[in-house]
Amino acid sequence: MKEQLYTIPVTDAFHSDCECPLCRMKHELERNAIEYTMGPSYMEDDNRAMTDEMGFCEKHIQDLYGEKNRLGLALMLSTHMQKTTRDLKKLSENPVNGKSLIKKKSDSSPLFEYANKLSHTCFICSRINQTFDRYIDTIFHLYKKDASFSETIRQSKGFCTYHYALLFDRAGDFLSKEQACSFIKDINTVYFGNMERMQEDIEWFINKFDYRYQNEPWKNAKDALPRAVMKTHSSITPDMELL
Repeated sequence: MKEQLYTIPVTDAFHSDCECPLCRMKHELERNAIEYTMGPSYMEDDNRAMTDEMGFCEKHIQDLYGEKNRLGLALMLSTHMQKTTRDLKKLSENPVNGKSLIKKKSDSSPLFEYANKLSHTCFICSRINQTFDRYIDTIFHLYKKDASFSETIRQSKGFCTYHYALLFDRAGDFLSKEQACSFIKDINTVYFGNMERMQEDIEWFINKFDYRYQNEPWKNAKDALPRAVMKTHSSITPDMELL
């Protein structure tokens, strides 16, 4: 199949020899989203309206703070705080919102609902998730249309636990029953096989802390810990970016 533009990030990730191609794709999207947010785009009205509305999650506000554009971050936070304050002031004017002061434990005030919703929205997460969903679509599209892609999956190092489960769960939404069974067989093989490999590496890593093994070679275990973090927690740390 002739490679199309939207397939490139997916096929590149699957050929990258990493512990989870979906983690790699998501990490690339995250870096691009952070760079986009801290670039000239923060001065555009449409983007500023969205950052004012959504804010940033705890992780991504820390990532933004670590970037060089402190003025850009300050400007975004300034208008975001102005909007948040205006909205909360309006909601705080009527504490009970016409209800009895005695309310059910399950009831929440509109003010709390606003703040709670705000704590679960993030401009960067939103950008990442929109594109990542298209990447998931592309994986199943390639599996249906490109006969060689199933072999690409089988030759990969598998997936982290979350992304394995995500692909397992979505297979029936995109593939015929026969195709879904074949796809699940492939991802089962690479996930469980590579989790066994990862377990052997982490066990040997542990052994190397035992004096009886101190003169033994590291084999493939020297970087087993960061790779195990990716496998179990879908997490890429700065030291893992090239894995």
